[in-house]
Amino acid sequence: MSQLLAEDPHAQRPQQRHASLYSDLLTTVRELGLLRRRYTYYWTRIGLVLAALGGVIAGFVLLGNSWFQLLMAGALALILVQVAFLSHDSAHRQIFHSAAWNDWTARLLAGGIAGMSITWWKNKHSKHHNAPNQISKDPDIGIGVIAFTPDHADSRRRGFIKWFGDRQGWLFFPLLTLEGLSLHVSSLQHLFRRGATRVERVEAAVVVSRLGLYITALYVVLPFGKASAFLGLQLAVFGVCLGGSFAPNHKGMPLVPKTMKLDFLRRQVLMSRNIRGGAVVDFAMGGLNYQIEHHLFPSMPRPTLRKVQPIVREYCAQNGVKYTEVGFFESYTIIVDYLNNVGLRARDPFQCPLVSQYRD
Repeated sequence: MSQLLAEDPHAQRPQQRHASLYSDLLTTVRELGLLRRRYTYYWTRIGLVLAALGGVIAGFVLLGNSWFQLLMAGALALILVQVAFLSHDSAHRQIFHSAAWNDWTARLLAGGIAGMSITWWKNKHSKHHNAPNQISKDPDIGIGVIAFTPDHADSRRRGFIKWFGDRQGWLFFPLLTLEGLSLHVSSLQHLFRRGATRVERVEAAVVVSRLGLYITALYVVLPFGKASAFLGLQLAVFGVCLGGSFAPNHKGMPLVPKTMKLDFLRRQVLMSRNIRGGAVVDFAMGGLNYQIEHHLFPSMPRPTLRKVQPIVREYCAQNGVKYTEVGFFESYTIIVDYLNNVGLRARDPFQCPLVSQYRD
């Protein structure tokens, strides 16, 4: 191969060949029309979610002072998870051609219905998409309660913190019950920070109004104990379901050193994991089970991800790029094992012969 490259002045260098991998795939996807908007799908889904939300509100009012309200709390949490998925899609501009329509739809869904800041989330999520699993660049593996990198785990080797770190894989899912509350708190902290933009001040008013009306309604209709149980259950179920849909996609996949350079296709494919499971998993995870395809084509409508998957899988196989896909329960087993043993991982966590060859 090196001899051929030397003889042919038009032959691509390795760096050029790697850089063209994604552009070739993108051209194929565009020519097949797989980036077209899916208006019927999204309007139908938005309508169904709003109808379900209306049904829960009606059920809440009709039930009144009853412990059966906890069923409404669980149902509300599941509906809000679907709202979050729709907001995610709109923030990625999957729904409309118009950027403004996408942005305001995401803002209304996230702020007005789910009670979260789409501006805060979008800023964080964009950094993740730009550098998935890259140390010091991906906020999803940044310093927090859970240690996702060996360096972070090694800094927590004494007392209760060590005990927690050795079991953090098992504790990860119980901690997700607090994720819903964390999302609301982080949203408010972002929106009320000094230097917030005019749009963020409007968003702050929407989020505060939504949260205020919700909490007021709970404690007006229900006694303190039942209202608190309703709120706690709703936040817990929401956190577990939403956090559980994002967690399997990258946790336990290779970590990328801070200074490492990768072409776009490898950067997105090698650090992402797809989850098998059919229509049920598609619904429960909001299409995020097609994480590889979503990272390659962030603006691709959710229902199209399933159609482009065979193309991407075959393309990766042809070009020697590892494509990872596991079962639903297997993915969580991988997460638990990785988090429990993250401190024991190799000091150079990204070990990939293809990338090593590419870097040379």
